Amino acid sequence: MRKQKVAILTLGCSKNMVDSEVLIGKLNANNIDVTTTLNEANVCIINTCGFIKPAVEESLEVMLEAVELKKTGKIEKLLAVGCLAQRFKDSLADEFPEVDFFAGVDSADSIVKFLRYEKELKTELLGERVLLTPRHYAYLKIAEGCNRECSFCSIPSIRGSHKSKSIEELTAEAERLARMGVRELILIAQDTTYYGIDIYGKSSLAKLLRRLSDISEIRWIRLMYAYPAGFPEEAIDVIAERENICKYVDIPLQHISDKVLKSMRRGTRRRTIEQLIEKFRTKIPTATIRSTFIVGYPNETENDFQQLLDFIATYKLERVGVFTYSQEDGTFAFPLGDPIPTSEKIRRRNELMALQQKISLEKNSQLIDKELTVLVDEKNGKKYYARTEMDAPEVDNLVVFPDKGKVTVGEFCKVKIKRARAYDLFAETVV
Repeated sequence: MRKQKVAILTLGCSKNMVDSEVLIGKLNANNIDVTTTLNEANVCIINTCGFIKPAVEESLEVMLEAVELKKTGKIEKLLAVGCLAQRFKDSLADEFPEVDFFAGVDSADSIVKFLRYEKELKTELLGERVLLTPRHYAYLKIAEGCNRECSFCSIPSIRGSHKSKSIEELTAEAERLARMGVRELILIAQDTTYYGIDIYGKSSLAKLLRRLSDISEIRWIRLMYAYPAGFPEEAIDVIAERENICKYVDIPLQHISDKVLKSMRRGTRRRTIEQLIEKFRTKIPTATIRSTFIVGYPNETENDFQQLLDFIATYKLERVGVFTYSQEDGTFAFPLGDPIPTSEKIRRRNELMALQQKISLEKNSQLIDKELTVLVDEKNGKKYYARTEMDAPEVDNLVVFPDKGKVTVGEFCKVKIKRARAYDLFAETVV
């Protein structure tokens, strides 16, 4: 067999991406070559996602494609790892006998060992990662697993209970990323609100934010996946006070009807959610609040859905994503069935997103003629694509402006907004 050259296909969320980045670091440290394209590889590792049905279907489709490559001899080894492999390992092994190795989450060492056929591995790497993002931003996974018992979610059964990393470990990792050229740090976990409770006995999110914001090279720190129940008010104060912490928070609310929230086991109520939003608006008037919602949950009536529409119309969150309910085996909601037709779920999603599109256009139009600082993500042809402090990568708005020879990808610059659409801003650079 020729020398192993590994390609990693990463599916799913940013948390999976970080897992792949860590795996690449360990492969490199153990003298295993990693390539960015499958055409150059003879080993394929698929880092699967198994969260909801569409993600499962995508993972299975990619695995089938990889099996065909193996059958034709284009790849010699095939590994399936990550969430789907963790959740359905036994059935996948029966369905995909062509896969040489299955491993669940947190399995980088076993993967390296399988590929090297050696017992002596270099596994203590002090957190080195090979970034799959552009080098100017990176995700910082502050914890693994989840202690919540949301009725629709399979994550706790896949990734286990919540395990925070220490503040010292995260600070050291952030400092290494800063030395690599990272200027935007995006904090992620299954639940960032819960950070520190397991190791410090109380929420330590505010303390972590302060420590990270002391790293002068990091210009933006962005908080994602903040569970609404028990959100620490002290963290709002830190976000308000520190200049390099984005006035932005991602809080997945999932619904607003008390009846639906109770069935979802979210541990919160509509009024508590409203009070949290009002605290953000009061303490940080310029705050961008991002959220996600699920429509078509089994006990969601038309009245419950109308409550959700009314909430969005009243509070006008800056960024909103909407998902249709997916019935998942092994979750608390599974016995409720899936009584709402797919067509009705899609109608509700489309109606909610149409309302949000109007809100987004209204807010974006208010930015016309204003000067904003943006981080330039990429250049394509004669145009640059950038983001404001109000926008996370991949999921939020873009700022587009022409190339006039004065801008560098990965750097910050000032632009003046000239035109707006619902999810895009068009600008000119400010001299």
